[in-house]
Amino acid sequence: MAQARTLYDKVWDSHVVTNEAGAPAVLYIDLHLVHEVTSPQAFQGLRDRSLAVRRPDRTMATMDHSIPTRDQTLPILDPIAAKQVQQLRINCKEFGVPLADVGDESQGIVHVIGPELGLTRPGITVVCGDSHTSTHGAFGALAFGIGTTEVEHVLATQCLLQNRSKTCEVRFSGLPPAGIVAKDLILALIAEIGVGGGTGYVLEYTGEAIRSLSMEGRMTVCNMSIEGGARAGMIAPDDTTYGYLADKPTSPRGAAWEAAVNRWRQLPSDEGAAYDRTVTVGASNLEPMITWGTNPGMGVRVSEPVPRPNGNTAVRKALEYMQLEPGKPLVGQPVDVVFIGSCTNSRITDLRQAAGLLEGRKVNPRVRMLVVPGSERVRAQAEAEGLSDVFRSAGADWREAGCSMCIAMNGDQLDSGQYCVSTSNRNFEGRQGKGGRTFLASPLTAAASAIEGAVADPRLYL
Repeated sequence: MAQARTLYDKVWDSHVVTNEAGAPAVLYIDLHLVHEVTSPQAFQGLRDRSLAVRRPDRTMATMDHSIPTRDQTLPILDPIAAKQVQQLRINCKEFGVPLADVGDESQGIVHVIGPELGLTRPGITVVCGDSHTSTHGAFGALAFGIGTTEVEHVLATQCLLQNRSKTCEVRFSGLPPAGIVAKDLILALIAEIGVGGGTGYVLEYTGEAIRSLSMEGRMTVCNMSIEGGARAGMIAPDDTTYGYLADKPTSPRGAAWEAAVNRWRQLPSDEGAAYDRTVTVGASNLEPMITWGTNPGMGVRVSEPVPRPNGNTAVRKALEYMQLEPGKPLVGQPVDVVFIGSCTNSRITDLRQAAGLLEGRKVNPRVRMLVVPGSERVRAQAEAEGLSDVFRSAGADWREAGCSMCIAMNGDQLDSGQYCVSTSNRNFEGRQGKGGRTFLASPLTAAASAIEGAVADPRLYL
């Protein structure tokens, strides 16, 4: 009788080219996503060694990090950003790599366009020179970020040296109450296990709460696996997955589709498969989550007070940077900026959540609110549904697709000392602007905070 295997085991085993004793495995890569920031040196390395891209048909490039989101028809003012964008055009043309350029209907944040084009599929391996590649694990793919040297290696060989990870099941038991969305689930987990709790593991998310999520919610959860220290996050494919992929531009059709779904149905972890570790989070009693400190593990329920240092140097330093009073709840803490966007929360479902709460209401006059869709397809759909009109009527700034304030690019950044409720994935010191102070939260909490002009509990507006 064959040994019961986990989802990770199955994907890993089917992609190992060779695995010599005492050495990393050679892992085949099905999909390589590329953007303008981490790829220039990799392409130059190919030139220097007179190498071609091994599988341009399994490579996809887009502009996302360095492009402006206000008016992409205008020249880019930041000279480094402009050079990165232009160099990606040159590299893709020279090496035959497909590119979703500015103005293309497929352009957008790399971890948004992969799924919406149907390039991300169950059971495949996905890499990108970006840490949040774990997003694609929502489809039952093994997806992780790589460095620029590894980008060059994959471009040249379509393979990568990798060590096998341990497995950890993260079971969300029960169903979340109203007002609790995917971002709250993953922030609750990271608050529990810490930013190093997943180190050495690939997390597989299971349980009723995960099954109840849309694919977009599942992507949010997997996106932030890296913030818990994990190598990747994965969710077994099911009918929700197949329904999402059925009409995507590059998805197989007809008999090929039926064959693909039959293969995908074999991927979920076998009954009795053993994980190296299991973590259980009760979803039915969760509240909206928000971070208070300077890493994503420094999070609390929105009704809870900010912790006291009690001799913990990291807590003390974070509170000093954030200029927060220990033991006092964040609700009511004034904010200057609200940002809805990033590869974590810029999909159509995220925008619908925020617009649903904002409709008929106004952004507090002391708050600057930016809403940045994750792709041109998301932007077009949001405009067709009237969501952009809701944002504009409320007083928010509706933008074009890109990474924007998540990484403080092209002027989309905080001033020193400003507080921001952000739907992005990192609240490190200076991440959204030098001296800026970030509270990570869901689109619902962000929208409620924009109305209040202070950190707010979104359940009061539902």
